[in-house]
Amino acid sequence: MKPTQKIKILFVFAVSTLFASHAQAQETTTTNYDQGFRLGIGLNAGYATNDPYKLALGADARLQYDLSKRYSLTLTTGFSNLFVSEADGNDLGFIPAKAGFKAFIWNDQFYVMGEAGAAFAVTNDYNQTSLLLAPTIGYATKYIDLSVHYEHYSDFPKLNNNGKGVGQIGVRLAYGFKL
Repeated sequence: MKPTQKIKILFVFAVSTLFASHAQAQETTTTNYDQGFRLGIGLNAGYATNDPYKLALGADARLQYDLSKRYSLTLTTGFSNLFVSEADGNDLGFIPAKAGFKAFIWNDQFYVMGEAGAAFAVTNDYNQTSLLLAPTIGYATKYIDLSVHYEHYSDFPKLNNNGKGVGQIGVRLAYGFKL
């Protein structure tokens, strides 16, 4: 072998040894988020934004499937009642059925959510079904969920059948747990 070939081989060997001594297996420091179902049982109270309704009270159950640590799909149902003020008409009770998408936006505790579905009237000989849309902002911990929402019922009547479309601003307090 020529001296230049020996130097080249020695150089390649030295460089290989240098890189081999610094090579190491990558350690995974991230853990997989445990996808799964959660169930929340909540109480709702609110104020109806259209006459003749004033107060809104209800209870619900929300099934949530966590797609990731920040995104979830939801299904919500329960019973809600819109109360009228004094002799302005009959109260309106209904069963909401909503599907939604929840996204945590800050510290994995503050979230925004959008839900859409139907509200099935079940009281006072009123048997209409209404489109229901509900944007929400909230705060959730491992067990407690506190949120503020607006719900719009596009087909429920206003005072004296003077048009359609009733809304409510409400607060929801819920207890949730993993299934």
